[in-house]
Amino acid sequence: MNRKIYEVLAWASSFLKRHGKEECVAELLLCHHLRITRAQLLARLRDPIDENARQSFEEDVRKHAYEHVPVQHLIGFEQFYGRPFLVNRNVLIPRPETEELVEGVLTRIAQLFSRNTTVDVVDVGTGSGAIAVTLALENPALSVAAIDISPESLQVAKQNAERLGADVAFICGDLLRPLIEANRKVDVVVSNPPYIPEAEIASLSPVVKNHEPLRALSGGKDGLDFYRRFAIELPFVLRERALVALEVGAGQGETVAAMLRKTFPHAKVEVVFDINGKDRMVYATLEK
Repeated sequence: MNRKIYEVLAWASSFLKRHGKEECVAELLLCHHLRITRAQLLARLRDPIDENARQSFEEDVRKHAYEHVPVQHLIGFEQFYGRPFLVNRNVLIPRPETEELVEGVLTRIAQLFSRNTTVDVVDVGTGSGAIAVTLALENPALSVAAIDISPESLQVAKQNAERLGADVAFICGDLLRPLIEANRKVDVVVSNPPYIPEAEIASLSPVVKNHEPLRALSGGKDGLDFYRRFAIELPFVLRERALVALEVGAGQGETVAAMLRKTFPHAKVEVVFDINGKDRMVYATLEK
């Protein structure tokens, strides 16, 4: 006789806990393999589980515990701003903190630009496309482009834009170079660049360091390499009235803010803390 769903779930939760993993992963994986919502799962806990689904579910539980494969890679997506984004080894898994960056950008765009003007936005180092796609969907009046140095990452981002119905232009290139070479100006530059210092990579969870692209994590010796490049390149691509929005690592806020103040002495530069009380976002607002 088939085992009940609640029995399989209890085994998985206990197994994951013993291996230092979050127990909630069991529910996510089980919903995925049974193709049901969490509400449906809770309503069907005493139902027998399909044997094939049980076997594939237990296989993924072991992959997560033993091989540290991220649950997002096992189920194929991560939720961001209420939408499912495809993810794989070629892109950084979107983090909840980045949702706060998107919210901050949307708010500041509404304050800085009049409603009847087209606002050109570029998301630099787009990865899965989470930022660019979300901005395009949340404010269809924006003209959104996304840049990434990796063709593999851009392929994932394009898939997400198509699946979610977002109008985003994708450009393969190194940071702001494609815009500079095309002599192209924009109103908003937003980026969540790599910002982890090289020496800290080794101490990251194996779920992160063994399965997410190093290029999306390492920000050079002190983690600030990409911000230095932004400070140099931004003046070549921004219009007179513009917004810069950068996600930063905890403890980097004031250093990055100082770089932007030096580049744009008349800009309003602010460091904003995330919901966990960490300096996470730096904004620079330029006005005529």
